[in-house]
Amino acid sequence: MSGVWVFRNGVVRLVENPANEQSSTVRRKVLLHTPTNEVITSYGSLERKLMSLGWERYYDDPDLLQFHKRSSLDLISLPKDFSRFKSMHMYDIVVKNRESFRVVDV
Repeated sequence: MSGVWVFRNGVVRLVENPANEQSSTVRRKVLLHTPTNEVITSYGSLERKLMSLGWERYYDDPDLLQFHKRSSLDLISLPKDFSRFKSMHMYDIVVKNRESFRVVDV
């Protein structure tokens, strides 16, 4: 017996194929640049937006894409591969740029 135990509405049950079960309820998160209403789909577009906000590339770690602001101690660290860009990275960007970015469900 294999699968995932799911707790929903006070009931625990075993779901044998969680991908099929949750496909209708799981929503993908995307990073939205609020001034232009543009969904960030690549690091190139993200870098342009961050640079316009005063962020600079930081080349200390070859395995990460990093940005910093001279006016603060904030550092944004992202995985080099955009396919590994997750919601925790998106929320980090939002917290450090509240007026310019938002995380939304698709």
